[in-house]
Amino acid sequence: MATAAAAPRSAAATTAVKAARVSFLPPGPFHAELKARVEAYFAVSGLSPRGGFRLALKGAVLLAWFAASWTALVLGHPPWWLAVPLAVSLGLAWAGLGFDVMHDANHGASTKHNGWNRLLSFSSDLIGGSSVIWRQKHNVLHHGYTNVLGLDEDLESGGLLRLAPGQPRRRLHRLQHLYVWVLYALFPIRWFFLDDFRDLLTRRVGASPLPRPSPGAVALLLLGKLLFVTWALAVPLALHPWTAVLPLGLIAIGTLGVVLATVFQLAHAMGEASFHAAAEGTMPSDWATHQVTSTVDFARGSRLCAWYLGGLNFQVVHHLFPTVSHVHYPALAPIVERCCLRHGIPYRAWDTLPAALGANLRWLRTMGRPEAAAIA
Repeated sequence: MATAAAAPRSAAATTAVKAARVSFLPPGPFHAELKARVEAYFAVSGLSPRGGFRLALKGAVLLAWFAASWTALVLGHPPWWLAVPLAVSLGLAWAGLGFDVMHDANHGASTKHNGWNRLLSFSSDLIGGSSVIWRQKHNVLHHGYTNVLGLDEDLESGGLLRLAPGQPRRRLHRLQHLYVWVLYALFPIRWFFLDDFRDLLTRRVGASPLPRPSPGAVALLLLGKLLFVTWALAVPLALHPWTAVLPLGLIAIGTLGVVLATVFQLAHAMGEASFHAAAEGTMPSDWATHQVTSTVDFARGSRLCAWYLGGLNFQVVHHLFPTVSHVHYPALAPIVERCCLRHGIPYRAWDTLPAALGANLRWLRTMGRPEAAAIA
């Protein structure tokens, strides 16, 4: 149980820390108690930290939703007034597969068998991404160095957004809380067709090196892209004119992009979260404390959010125990929060989704104002 419930940095994360000359303070009493209490929860309950049947059932429901939406939209030749909501439904199901199936699998949280986790992680490739690139960008860089400028790729937008203090401010950022939705809607296109190939060819993810993928991993990436292009582009274009495929495709992709980007931003692009500049030396806290202070939960009382978002409204738990399946997060969150209270570490959470959205937009407005250029 110790291996499953603990939240140590991976070997890849440790390598990246050394490469960037950034390190955290040694684990302290807070991290030790946290691991012990979570391990005790699984020992007493007799539950596996992995997803098991509950996750499998959820994955089957989401896959059926996705397949039904795609079939009705692409093979059913619906009229436009029905095609538009079907495209939105497809985008929502698409995002749901990412939240609930792809995310857990790439963290090794779906099952105790690594082979099955890797097989399920190929869902990343089938829905347009790359499991190989994702694990480096998300598991290592984002989880290892959350909200650390220069290392956490989730803070980088090519200068189009100012998400954190310490990033340069541009005049266009005054309106970023308005145009951000367009960027969210379009980002999957860049992700699918540019970013993964660029990272593979340059062997870099932002400013960080990408470990050389094996020939098998490269072949898997290319196979995934081929299968994705087949169901997402080739089949629709073979059955419908491009004048129908283009707008409906943009609606589906836009829905996917807005939902994915918004949910991931709500956990970290907040005034309540801490930010740090990557610099040589030691961070001001241990890794576990850093994860709590740089992350914000939301809508923890919503069963719908917890089900559809794959537990990503419980981001604090997820960042501390990424190899534990999200089906356990609602039960673990009170344990983590009580532990934080005993050690004087703030556990931040917004009560509802609208409240979190409002906080995120306020932060974007703040970061875009002229006076925010002085915030460091």
